[in-house]
Amino acid sequence: MITASLPLLIADTAAAVDPAATFIRLLTVFLLAMWVGFEVITKVPQRLHTPLTSGSNAISGITAVGAIVVAATVAAAGYRFGNLLGLLAVVLAMVNVAGGFVVTHRMLEMFQPKKK
Repeated sequence: MITASLPLLIADTAAAVDPAATFIRLLTVFLLAMWVGFEVITKVPQRLHTPLTSGSNAISGITAVGAIVVAATVAAAGYRFGNLLGLLAVVLAMVNVAGGFVVTHRMLEMFQPKKK
């Protein structure tokens, strides 16, 4: 059902698309994704948060690549504000990736034998 509505979420610039309806659809998807993400994360036991965070580094990497692609597309279109938002998205995604690696490194240090 979601894949059937996916073409409706992509705004076609050549056709006459109602911007308000497109915005409502995109906002609905965003809010549903936020709600599902919150529900999933709150159900994870406390002991599994660190491995889950380290496992999400790949997703953060994909987010960084997506932010770079969107920033390049917006920059080619000539929108300066969109370019700044794209840069902010790239920076935040990379901070998330680096933080995930730091957490993973600290978690793995816990399992190393104590050095004397």
